[in-house]
Amino acid sequence: MAAADLLNLLDGLFRSSAWPGLRVGLHVAFFLVLFYLLKLMFDFRDVTGLWHLAAPKRGYRVASISLAALFVTSLAYQATWQLAGVFRPEFITFMQLHDRRQFNPAHRIQRGRLLDHRGEVLAYSQEHQGQVYRLYPYGPAFAHVVGYSHPKFGAAGIEAAADAHLNGGAASLAGWGELGRRLVTQDKRPRGQDLTLTLDAELQQRAFELLGDRAGAVVLLRPDNGAVLVLVSTPAYDPNRISAALFQDDDPSAPLLNRATQGLYPPGSTFKTTLAALALDLGFSGTLHCPAEGFTTSSRYPKIRDHEYYDARREGRSWKGYGDLDLAAAFAKSSNVFFAQLGVRYGHDVFYENAERFYFNRQIPLYESPYGTWSMRTGVIPRIRPADQYGLAQMALGQGEALATPAHLALIAAAVANQGLAMKPRLVESDPPAPLARFMPATTAWRLAALMRKVITEGTGRGIDLKDLPIAGKTGTAETRHGEPHSWFIGFAPVERPALAVCVLIEHGGYGAQVAAPIARDLFRLAWERGLL
Repeated sequence: MAAADLLNLLDGLFRSSAWPGLRVGLHVAFFLVLFYLLKLMFDFRDVTGLWHLAAPKRGYRVASISLAALFVTSLAYQATWQLAGVFRPEFITFMQLHDRRQFNPAHRIQRGRLLDHRGEVLAYSQEHQGQVYRLYPYGPAFAHVVGYSHPKFGAAGIEAAADAHLNGGAASLAGWGELGRRLVTQDKRPRGQDLTLTLDAELQQRAFELLGDRAGAVVLLRPDNGAVLVLVSTPAYDPNRISAALFQDDDPSAPLLNRATQGLYPPGSTFKTTLAALALDLGFSGTLHCPAEGFTTSSRYPKIRDHEYYDARREGRSWKGYGDLDLAAAFAKSSNVFFAQLGVRYGHDVFYENAERFYFNRQIPLYESPYGTWSMRTGVIPRIRPADQYGLAQMALGQGEALATPAHLALIAAAVANQGLAMKPRLVESDPPAPLARFMPATTAWRLAALMRKVITEGTGRGIDLKDLPIAGKTGTAETRHGEPHSWFIGFAPVERPALAVCVLIEHGGYGAQVAAPIARDLFRLAWERGLL
């Protein structure tokens, strides 16, 4: 029998009319077992006067006493856990997830609502025929960030990390004492506390619609305070309809995977933003020669070429190459040949130091409490052999072994917009803004922002240039081993006073300028119309 079938069977038993009588029978059996163990511990000949019976052997008596002591200790621990447990968040969570009996008072807690920053309800509890159900008005659009809370399948997302708060227990003994008293006495309906998130329901819903049936992610945040307004991952699931089928491993679309915070992808040309920052810091000047035939570190490896070379070859024409490029032109044109040479020129050690500066190979908490933490991954830049120059050239392009999450790339774009200072990303409105790290000096950020603006006005992103809303950004097209390349865009707007930073990823979407960038533009435009820019 499968685990899900067993859970359904037990759930049906606990809800059936036969369970009260069966429970009484189990209690009687329990006391009979306890009486038998006590009988084994003591010689009842003194009580009964049956002295002709043989006395228990010493070893038998020691084993019986030890077994009884262990049994009594277990009962005492269980009694302590149950009697005092209502004053601890761990016990209440345990009761909600693992005790499906009808009389379990933990099932009667009406968890607090989850709200967006304008007060829109993202999750709430409703009682129906004595049962409390958790409902999600926006369905799949918020699935990966809000998560779910289910009596059979547990909890995920903010529902899991903020479980103690939503159940009504404050981070104090008094708060949990009041909740525990209500559960024991049942004189009041236990109610949790609301939690207001930084998310924007309208922008989140729009981002979800723009992604459609494609796999991908969108992250939109405020550079100056780290507030996350959009965190979308597709494909998603409906948290109102959680079933055992959702947790099967045979679904290749992986609807439970939060691609925004946990999905690792080659970042493609968006990674060139970090290398451009390094070049500006180290005072790069002059040009690098970028021929049509490309660049390689050894004849053993294929040449790294610019995408214009392949476009020309598909169209049956020749291409002369870019020739000599400076940093601004190379960044706007997204020249692979230029940045491959740049990465090799700086070497492994400087490259890794720069990656660490941008917080690669880390976890960043989005929500923290004494009872739960919800975090995002950043990116992965592994150390390769010092002799592997070609691998370094590949990573300098955001290919090879370089990986990043959409949330991390959004944070990098936000740091450029915020004069080089990355603010700690946060999902709860009441959490105070806090600096995370300085990714680059302010002067570097200012110059890099100008390069990103040139991408939109003259380079690969010029298709999304808006007359009334100046955008700065970087497109990315990341090659994969199977299928079309991943489509990326990172950026911020408006350029003069950045208010929002974004990252868009479409798995196997093709060119970043054609697929991911228009989604970012539409979100910026909607935010502008709503007065958020």
